[in-house]
Amino acid sequence: MKYLPLNPQIFVQNRKRFVRQMQPGSIALFVSNDEVPSNGDAIYSFKQNSDLFWLSGITQEDSMVILFPDNPDPLYREVLVLVRPNELKEKWDGKRLRVKEAQEISGIKTIVWLDSLEGLLQPWVHLADNIYLDSNENDRRSVQLRSREYRFIDEMKARYPLHNFLRAAKIMKELRAVKTAHEVEVMQQAIDITDRTFRRLLKFIRPGVMEYEIEAEIFHSFLSQRATGPAYGSIIASGDRARTLHYVSNDQECKDGELVLMDFGAEYGGYCADLTRTVPVNGKFTKRQKEVYNACLHLHNYAKSILKPGISIVAYTDKVGEEATKQFVKIGLLSKQEVKNEDPANRAYRKYLYHGISHHLGIDVHDLGTRTEPVKAGMVFTIEPGIYIEEEQMGVRIENNFWITKSGSIDLMKNIPITTDEIEALMKK
Repeated sequence: MKYLPLNPQIFVQNRKRFVRQMQPGSIALFVSNDEVPSNGDAIYSFKQNSDLFWLSGITQEDSMVILFPDNPDPLYREVLVLVRPNELKEKWDGKRLRVKEAQEISGIKTIVWLDSLEGLLQPWVHLADNIYLDSNENDRRSVQLRSREYRFIDEMKARYPLHNFLRAAKIMKELRAVKTAHEVEVMQQAIDITDRTFRRLLKFIRPGVMEYEIEAEIFHSFLSQRATGPAYGSIIASGDRARTLHYVSNDQECKDGELVLMDFGAEYGGYCADLTRTVPVNGKFTKRQKEVYNACLHLHNYAKSILKPGISIVAYTDKVGEEATKQFVKIGLLSKQEVKNEDPANRAYRKYLYHGISHHLGIDVHDLGTRTEPVKAGMVFTIEPGIYIEEEQMGVRIENNFWITKSGSIDLMKNIPITTDEIEALMKK
């Protein structure tokens, strides 16, 4: 791993939180992701199962976490399963974790090699009444591939048909949405790396630069600061391409007089940052660009003021929509008549702001968490309103990351330049 060792208390606390939610007489089993084949004899870079990482901090393939708090033998109440190091394989693919290393990362004392698990697991399962199995229940997930966790569910149900099976994902959705202070410390490191990268970009961007050159600067800056890499595919969208929300081609020239929308964030220690800024390619906003940008910044600040414990994301989005309507009338995008005659099912402002305002953030960029239940203290959200104007071939989005407190929120990106004056001053340098 490129990043410095994390505090294992992150994962110790997370396991305690999960165990407190388990029913008596239960065992919980979590498996790692597949190694996914690419073309020829290649495989894609391995990405660990987010729930297993949340519980252990382990990023190695062929690993498992087993939690059995009622196991009569205290030694096996928390177990980390790893593939046994193989000298020949390590000559080709690199070193695998040893016992002490895995203990230091995860805080789990009992390490079991995968090739010796079979003789242990069956007696443990026989002692349990309930088996918690994990699955991907992210609301945005489109399940097309029968991944390893689902194949493991099939296997366990076939082997132990009389046990009561429970959904670990239901607990995970609630727990992972609320971040501990330890987790936020790691997220802040990802954010600080992203901050320094953005400041670097402001000195680099100029007319004639290619979008992919900006993307390359981001990648270089991230890796040089010990980030694993980008938390997601960087969006570098100049001119009219900024209206495409998930534009990742990044292959066009940034031209004089255009804005460039940059949506990017570092991944550090398994946790993500998610920043969006829109800046003038030539370093100076036009009068109209500044008007639209400031309207978007007003929406950003308004959303920040109302995103508090107790409000639902649905109600929050509706309120931001009301404020957007006022701003769009103010800057000439909507007329009062258009607002008066709007379809309640397709509000007039949606022509210029056609995405959600916030999403959960954490180990995954679109992290686990409900969109229907009230917001809770401890959750981390993005706030990212945008204004997209086809007639003017312009798109503006502004995004920061917020940790919800009992009375409001903490802007984890408060140090990152955000106003037009701040951006112009740094680009001028």
